[in-house]
Parts: sequence; structure tokens; C-alpha cells
Amino acid sequence: MTVIGFHNSHEQVHPSDLLRAVQHAEQVGFTAAMCSDHLEPWNERQGHSGFAWSWLGAALATTGLPFGAVNAPGQRYHPVIVAQAIATLGSMFPGRFWVALGSGEAMNEHVTGHVWPNKELRDARLRECVDVIRALLAGEEVSHEGLVTVDRARIWTLPEQQPALIAPAVTARTAARHAEWADGLVTINQPHDTLREVIDAYRGAGGRGTLTIQVHVSWDPDPDRALALAHDQWRSNVFPPPLCWDLDTTRAFDQASTHVRPEDMHDAVRISSDLAQHAAWIQEYVDLGFDQVYLHHVPKDQIPFLDAFGEHVLPQLDVTSPAPAVAIDPPGPAEPLRPEQTPQPAVLP
Repeated sequence: MTVIGFHNSHEQVHPSDLLRAVQHAEQVGFTAAMCSDHLEPWNERQGHSGFAWSWLGAALATTGLPFGAVNAPGQRYHPVIVAQAIATLGSMFPGRFWVALGSGEAMNEHVTGHVWPNKELRDARLRECVDVIRALLAGEEVSHEGLVTVDRARIWTLPEQQPALIAPAVTARTAARHAEWADGLVTINQPHDTLREVIDAYRGAGGRGTLTIQVHVSWDPDPDRALALAHDQWRSNVFPPPLCWDLDTTRAFDQASTHVRPEDMHDAVRISSDLAQHAAWIQEYVDLGFDQVYLHHVPKDQIPFLDAFGEHVLPQLDVTSPAPAVAIDPPGPAEPLRPEQTPQPAVLP
């Protein structure tokens, strides 16, 4: 049985409309939800950037769904603030919140005025942030000097169980690197061979927990309109790494996507007016081994999509609710703490 969730794109939809959409998603049979966390949209036509953490409180309080969010600690967000946000949602909504911690994109992070690090440095910074966040969620007082700095931080309101910290990865190399700390893996729709490589790299490096995929889809009863809507909203998202990580403004993405043709969209988005085809595509991801499939309808209008998929697609799939989103025996820091660093405050290496 597979979790079929609804992805909420803050870059594309006003937060009030998005809240109504996720409430409707629950009503029509979706069993989970997740959301992005952006400061900028990917292109001018998307036009929104609601603050994910404010919205998550409202969404969790007005539905019974479990939620995940994608976050990039280390530059725009200090890891202590991220830990506090995770702890509060985990305390208020036990077992219903998880967060995927990634190394981020320049378009959201450049606003701090700091240099955008290379991928190796960003991954190292992320690893430090994960250690800080885990220690804080365990109730420790934390000081840390490194790629991020923490001075005697402590989170006072703690969940009974740590929410799951998930590793986002679009390449096998990243999946393997993050396997040591993650409670699960989340990726996006790519060619099946690439997805197998990502899964194998994660599991081969000892990665545990659930396998989750976010699938970009475009549906409309008119096939030409389904393609046109995908091209309008998502043509700025067809670029592979490192370009998608390193372009630094919405304007830059618009300029880069000027020559993307409608027919080029099929590699990035599952586009069809045929609901049976969409169900078959989702089943393919289940057959690859994914425990959770989150559907992101890239056109802005969510309600017709939710109604159509709720009535015609979800019944074709073996849909279930997810298990509680809690950490799996949280691993320790990247290196053991030295004896002189105990008792608390714990100074992470």
C-alpha cells in the first residue's frame, strides 16, 4: 500500500487558496501533504512566495493530514531557528510532521549577501546543521563553531519524539552522502534508470527509512491545454543540476527558459489528459519501490485536478495513510564528541 500525497507549491498559489486546496485534497482522498519553502518563485508567472512555516501551522490545525516541508538550513535559515520550528510543530501535532533538509538553491539564499558556496561546501554545511538540529531536538544545549556558528542554544518546548529528518536528493552522489544521517529519502520524478541509481546509492550507503518521490503532473481534459499550462508554469524547472542550484533570481530563470519549447516539458512533467495514464505512471513509481508519492499539479488551479484525481485516479491505486513521521533511532554527529565536551553544553564537532 502506498501513501498518495498532495504537494503544495508556495511559489505558485496564494497561501489562502493553497490552504483551501489542501483541505479539499483530504476530502477527496489524499492521505498526506507536503510543501515547498521558497522566498522567490521560479518564474514571474508563478508570482507567489508564502511563508511555509506560518502556513504549516494553519494547515496542520485545519486538516488531519501529516505534512512534510523542504527546508535549507545554513544560510537564509539558521539551524537553531529551524530546530525550534520543527520542535513546535512536532509538539503540537505529534507524528504528523517531517522535514527534508537540503543544501538549497541560490535563488532563495543569496538574499543574505553571503557568497553562495560550491556544492561540496554546501553539503558539509548541511551536515553540520543536521547535527545541530538533532542535538537541539534531543534537548541538549549546543555550541558549535564551523561553517555555522551556534552559541549556547537550547530548545525548551520539545516533541515527545523527534520528527523525521529526510534527505532530499536528485543525484546518486547526494543520496549516498546523506544516507548516514537521514530518516528517509525524497527525490523528484526523473527517468526510471536515474531513480534506480538514486535508490541504490542511498540504500547501498546504509540509508534507512521511507522512500518518497514528488511527481510533477499536468492534467486537463484538453490535452493541448495540459501541455500549455505545464509550459507556462514549469518551463523554468527543466534544468538539471548545477544550473538549477546556481541561478540566483527569478529573472535569471525566466531568461534561461526563453527557448524551452512546449514539447521539451515531457521530461520534467507527466502531462496527459488521460487519467488512466496518470494512474499508470504513479503505479510505476510504486513498483520502483517508493513508499510515498506526492503529486504536484504544476498548473495553478488545483481544485479541478484534486476532484478528477480523487474520483478517477486514487481509486485505481492501493492508497494508505503514512506511519508516524518520527526519527529512526537518531544517529549521532558526524564525529564522536570528545570527553572534554561533556557534560552539557554539548559542543558539536
